[in-house]
Amino acid sequence: MVIEFDETKQNKRLNDLRKDEEEELVQLLSTKYGHGYINLSVYPVSTDALKLIPEPKAREAKIAAYNLIGKRVDVAVLSPNNPLALEIIKNLDLSGYTTTLHMTSTASLERAWSKYTEISFAVQAKAGALDISDDEVSVMVTKIHAIDDVEKLVREVMVEKKAYRTSRIIEIIMAGAFATKSSDVHLEPEEGNVRMRYRLDGVLHEILSFDHETYESVLSRIKLLSGMKLNIKEEAQDGRFSIKINEDHIEIRVSIIPGNNGESIVMRLLNPKSIQVSLESMGIPKKLFTEIMRQIERPKGMILTTGPTGSGKTTALYAFLRKIHTPDIKIITIEDPVEYHLAGIVQTQTNDEKKYTFLEGLRAALRQDPDVIMIGEIRDTETARTAVTAALTGHLVFSTLHTNTAAGTFPRLIDLGVDPKAIISAMNIAMAQRLVRMLCGQCKKETAIEGEDKRIIDQIITTLPPDEIPANTTKMWIPVGCPTCNNTGFKGRIGVYEAILNDEALEKALLATPSEREIKKATQGQGILDMRQDGIVKVLTGLTTVEELKHIVDLEGNY
Repeated sequence: MVIEFDETKQNKRLNDLRKDEEEELVQLLSTKYGHGYINLSVYPVSTDALKLIPEPKAREAKIAAYNLIGKRVDVAVLSPNNPLALEIIKNLDLSGYTTTLHMTSTASLERAWSKYTEISFAVQAKAGALDISDDEVSVMVTKIHAIDDVEKLVREVMVEKKAYRTSRIIEIIMAGAFATKSSDVHLEPEEGNVRMRYRLDGVLHEILSFDHETYESVLSRIKLLSGMKLNIKEEAQDGRFSIKINEDHIEIRVSIIPGNNGESIVMRLLNPKSIQVSLESMGIPKKLFTEIMRQIERPKGMILTTGPTGSGKTTALYAFLRKIHTPDIKIITIEDPVEYHLAGIVQTQTNDEKKYTFLEGLRAALRQDPDVIMIGEIRDTETARTAVTAALTGHLVFSTLHTNTAAGTFPRLIDLGVDPKAIISAMNIAMAQRLVRMLCGQCKKETAIEGEDKRIIDQIITTLPPDEIPANTTKMWIPVGCPTCNNTGFKGRIGVYEAILNDEALEKALLATPSEREIKKATQGQGILDMRQDGIVKVLTGLTTVEELKHIVDLEGNY
């Protein structure tokens, strides 16, 4: 009997044994490190998850994202201590994903990486990750000193090769937005060209215009960057991507809608530094600031901030949370969406498709034994009632409401079906706020108060408590414009506030189901400035102008 040695079969058997040994070793190590174990040879790999990490980075870091449900992503790694893998996971977390780590074998990773071929080249290269250079954007930020520099740099790039040109234009656009501290970038197709504008301190400024052909390339690239579908042109789409500027991870939320002259883009820059505003620097009047500090340090009750979209409500709530956050209290937020991430705080995001609404989020949060709950917005009866109940049962509740004034908070809650007696017991303080542009400290110009402005200012001064009247009542300042403020005359924004505290006068008024005007009249004795008064004080102290104030507050109205 002749025994034939089959080298191919033997090598295959040895390879299989090595793979089995590696799988057993990885299982043991996963227990040691306290992570789960996954065998991707028997588990399906999602290409939607896979494309969150570009293939070159995945192979270098020995990592693969293999499962994605909403914003929850499962990640497989060869080593949980690999610095490159940890950096990728950190970037996913900063981009709003909740990552769960599993250990896996080399064979499993090879199988996952082989799936990259199933992703179209364009999506593989660009969706969810930048094919524009973070480093180039960072360098460009240092070169842009004024909004005029953006147009100059874009014009210089227009003569370059097309493939390079598109990425370079986007790099300049984003760098210009970061350098000028813009909150949004608007790209709006018109009949003859495409207009680009930045929103600086709440006001849109036209930066440049370019041709439709260039715009089509930019539009396609932004769609790919944001994970949108290229072939959909008649429907609205939303997406996101992120850029790292030095050590800051800045998320860009992208919205595209169809229009008569083509698809229009708005990119919102969510810079974590923009909400790192201390309560002390928000421009809150001294007496109100003292009351807010007293109220946010209470163990229970409700604190509401009100105002229209873009009035700084969310920034105020985050400032409250940072002020009270300590390791010994549990804070949970329910937001739509989670725009900024706060360390040490449990943040959850609503999802209407999965029926995770503010109400469901609030009910779930209450089962987590929190000390403080932040609800992004009270929109309906059940959420309002549940929030008030939470405030009555030992929780401190922060939230926002869409009303124009602090006094309007109470009729609004009653309209939502909340018992006035429950409001009296639950409410600590109701605030209203707006944002006004601040005069540039480098170029503002002093002028005498005259004419219509004098009439308005003198009228409001007569309503101020004696201790709130500024030393100056005869002069104000006007914008000029200089390189520091991009020749706008304004730099930064500051809040204008008013508030109503829970006291005996408010209690008596609420029991009679009062109007907004009646609540305002009943609580005047609290001595807290309203928005007209606070705004005029800021005018007389050189922080803003009467014209700016007129845009956000009815100075002639009966506040």
